[in-house]
Amino acid sequence: MSVDDCVFCKMVAGQIPVTKIYEDEVVLAFLDIGPISDGHTLVIPKQHFERLHDCPGELLGQVGLCLGKIAKAVSAAMNSDGYNVLCNNGRAAGQLVEHLHFHIIPRNAGDGVFDRWPAYKYQAGKIEAIAAKIRENL
Repeated sequence: MSVDDCVFCKMVAGQIPVTKIYEDEVVLAFLDIGPISDGHTLVIPKQHFERLHDCPGELLGQVGLCLGKIAKAVSAAMNSDGYNVLCNNGRAAGQLVEHLHFHIIPRNAGDGVFDRWPAYKYQAGKIEAIAAKIRENL
């Protein structure tokens, strides 16, 4: 996807209206138009990067500094019991807009959102083999 076709880049440029929560030189935060819960907020770097690992560490750090502040404000405003911060990378992970973004999703006990985490146990020896493969790619 080119930057010219990116809906989030168009939002940053003011070509598509958003309900802004926060903005500085690096970051834009706005309410999601298809929320999972009231106050569901998206936080994006203004510069276009498709996935988390594409974004330079220094810039990612600046985004991270804003994430906590924005999450605290969203949680307080929604009087939520907690919140999720999610970053989907790639279509298989649920990324619908190919511009790096973080979801802040206010949560309350018993809200039914993400009520099942599909955890499982590794077979004997598999965890060590997977860890070794990951370390090789660092």
